[in-house]
Amino acid sequence: MIASLTLLFTFVVLGLPTGLVLCPWAYITGDIMTLYRATTWIARIGLWLAGIRVKVIGRENIPKDRACIFMANHMSNVDPPALLPNIPRRTSALLKKSLMKIPFLGWGMKRARFIPVDRSGSVEGALESTQMASAVLADGIHITTFVEGTRSPDGRMLPFKKGPFYLAMATGASCIPVSISGTETMMRKGSLKVYPGTARIIFHPPLEPANYANREELMMAVRRSIASGLPEWMWPDDIK
Repeated sequence: MIASLTLLFTFVVLGLPTGLVLCPWAYITGDIMTLYRATTWIARIGLWLAGIRVKVIGRENIPKDRACIFMANHMSNVDPPALLPNIPRRTSALLKKSLMKIPFLGWGMKRARFIPVDRSGSVEGALESTQMASAVLADGIHITTFVEGTRSPDGRMLPFKKGPFYLAMATGASCIPVSISGTETMMRKGSLKVYPGTARIIFHPPLEPANYANREELMMAVRRSIASGLPEWMWPDDIK
């Protein structure tokens, strides 16, 4: 409970003043980077004070000359604040379209050029998301997505959503598989309790969509790469 209160206290005490000052600044100047850096700094501080350490492996696998699509597994609400600050430069993210309607927060995500995804499966929605993502990548901004689409309740990898792979094939952007482990014990799905520990993040070598015949082949390659960095008990049946 102490870790939970510490994390909440840090995000409120540091986050509210930061938002009140830097959100108007971003609106007036169009400079989102100051707000972005402050937010990732608060995430680092919050996790550290809550007793959560982040061990990063494979950062040298991330290309320095182009924007990429980072594809990670997902088990906990600790995953985003653990992962995003450790991605070099700025990253956008794929998220549910409904989240963009949240007052204030939705405005911030739009300014950060987060990409809303219409989960109805409509062709129009897919094309709109692809066009937005292409523009983001062309401006040198990474994209991060948790490819299961939701948090795993027990840490075992779930089936992947097809949208990120449609996007990767359409844009040709390098895909960086990311394995996250350790967070499954820190903040389980359906619980607000936070427990100290060490989160382990592995950035794998990039996979190029052009080397795969279709999105299903790319999806399986990413799936195997992510699984290779996880404890065997987290592997799904189609990998074993």
